[in-house]
Amino acid sequence: MYLKLIRNQPQGSAITGRLFIHDHYFCDTLERVGYEIPPSSYPILVTMSPKFKRLLPLVQNVPQRSGIRIHRGTRPEHSTGCILVPANKETELTNLILKTQNNHETITLKITDFAPAALNPVISNARELQKH
Repeated sequence: MYLKLIRNQPQGSAITGRLFIHDHYFCDTLERVGYEIPPSSYPILVTMSPKFKRLLPLVQNVPQRSGIRIHRGTRPEHSTGCILVPANKETELTNLILKTQNNHETITLKITDFAPAALNPVISNARELQKH
C-alpha cells in the first residue's frame, strides 16, 4: 500500500495537507508547525497505541522520534508530531492499513512538501475528481 501526504504551506501554527492512497485522494490532514515529520518515505504499521488505547497507524523510523501516529484531531494543538485526520476517516484508514498488513504487504507513507499543481499531477488529478 502506498500512501502519500502532500503538505500545503504552513499557516500560523498549522500545516494542512492532503492524504492519498495509491494516488487517489483520501482525506485532508493537519500537523503542528515545528513538530512535523521530515519529508521522506516511512514504513507504516498498525499497532496498539499505549496513549490512545486503540489500534492506530504508527509511522516508523522517524528520525530521533518514536510513537508518531496517524490519529483523529481537529486542531494543531492536538498533535505533538502526529498526523491528524478527520474523526470519520481514522477508523477507515486504520482498517485499510491493517488489512494490507495482515496480507503481509508493504505499507509506505511518502511525505512531500507543497508543490504547484503544474508540477504535481496527483494534486491536479484530485481536483479534477472533485469536480465530478
